[in-house]
Amino acid sequence: MNGIQSSESPPVIVHAPDAGGGRRVRCGGQVLGRALGPGDLLEFLRRAGLDPDTVRLDDPLLIEWRGGGPDVWPGDPGG
Repeated sequence: MNGIQSSESPPVIVHAPDAGGGRRVRCGGQVLGRALGPGDLLEFLRRAGLDPDTVRLDDPLLIEWRGGGPDVWPGDPGG
């Protein structure tokens, strides 16, 4: 897991949706980007060294969701 280290809190934080419906994603203190849907989030995690095929977005040991869980994507037309 290149770039992601375990600690007491989940290493990935997905912030509450902003006014445009995007969610800021942080990992290890670094901003990875602004996700507009699960596909964006998985791409950020891939770039951080995780295998998107094995990531569970509902894994509380990996991701801390703020302002709604993995099903809350106001900017996503499908969500």
